[in-house]
Amino acid sequence: MARLNVNPTRMELTRLKKRLSTARRGHKLLKDKRDELMKQFLDMVRQNKTLRREVEETLMGAYQRFILARAVMSGESMEQALMYPTQKLEVGMEVKNIMSVPVPRFDFRQTGNGNLYSYGLADTSGELDGAILGLSEAFPKMLELAQMEKASQLLSREIERTRRRVNALEYIMIPQLEETIRFITMKLDENERGNITRLMKVKDMMVEEQIRAKHAK
Repeated sequence: MARLNVNPTRMELTRLKKRLSTARRGHKLLKDKRDELMKQFLDMVRQNKTLRREVEETLMGAYQRFILARAVMSGESMEQALMYPTQKLEVGMEVKNIMSVPVPRFDFRQTGNGNLYSYGLADTSGELDGAILGLSEAFPKMLELAQMEKASQLLSREIERTRRRVNALEYIMIPQLEETIRFITMKLDENERGNITRLMKVKDMMVEEQIRAKHAK
């Protein structure tokens, strides 16, 4: 692992040790965040699978009833029956945070006269009634499914970003800091040993000088 290009000084060593401590704390926090994101993502995927199956079954039943209604009603009659809806839907959105990830939350408000059917029941097929009811039941589930799938997509992106940051700290930044700290420590120890050796030589020279001075007297 290549080390950082820095001057081997005690000040730099202190600074790098602080950076290493911060990097290790950040690495732990990011790992915890990644693990919690994965847990929530997997829970959401399981819920999404169940909800998608329910939506598909509900829509399939509604489509089948539409086909049966079309078989017993003329196209003109069906078009007239569905031409003037009695209800309106207003969809709203707010943002919810999941582990600092903003995800959408949808809701809807229904307005109208409260009657689901916009036609007289005497002139239409019961299968058409069932189809309209099925679509009405499917809509809230479809909205929840859209919300869940978008949240899953956003969480998966955040998991990938967090994973890259964890790997960068674990396999690049922290090893580089550790290697650089070892190098600076070795350099400082080597310099200190050299200083001690020089001091000992100076001391020996002073002792020899004192001995020669005594002998000269």
